[in-house]
Amino acid sequence: MKFSLDTKIIKPDNNIKNALILLHGYGGDGNDISTLTLNWKRFLPETIFFCPNGHETCPINPNGFQWFNLEKDDPSYIIEESIKAEKKLNYFINEIKSEYKLNNSKICISGFSQGCMMSINLGLTAEENFNSIVGFSGKIIDKENILKRIKSKTKMLLIHGDEDVVVPPSSLLEAKDFLIRNKINIETKMIKNCGHHISIEASSIALNYIKKNLYI
Repeated sequence: MKFSLDTKIIKPDNNIKNALILLHGYGGDGNDISTLTLNWKRFLPETIFFCPNGHETCPINPNGFQWFNLEKDDPSYIIEESIKAEKKLNYFINEIKSEYKLNNSKICISGFSQGCMMSINLGLTAEENFNSIVGFSGKIIDKENILKRIKSKTKMLLIHGDEDVVVPPSSLLEAKDFLIRNKINIETKMIKNCGHHISIEASSIALNYIKKNLYI
């Protein structure tokens, strides 16, 4: 099947029992984020991985993609564009569910930076909970907007580097506070001496969380 988003797919050798969707950051692509699967797939033997490209080319990196445009520093514009991306991703997720006969409880969504922001939104606005959300170096795009649209309470793990100069580490604490107030099952980890990237420690913590939840 050809999906609505150009996607790198890594299939397991065993029967498919669940899925992990990996969303890249601003200016990245599915191939970038797929490097996580090089280690993860050994420990998730019945998991199929989907690494889609964003639906828009990134203006600052024509070889990369974006989930929403960051050229305008306008909160209402960013909300509007991120909701457009949500719709694209929900359509894509429904394609996966139909093709592989999976429901939300068998799907984990993970993302880095802008992909993390989209993952959080998807986890809170879905009609039913996903298995889990794992986010790296992200934040909640707009608390007031998402508060009005919360429909589900997918459990989450959010990880951030304490030396991140792109998305401030305080974003992790703000997200944690918001999610706790809204009764979301949230775990967080601040990685020491880590900038705006996914460290080996972060990858390992994420893998353990995903394995625990997908293979209950």
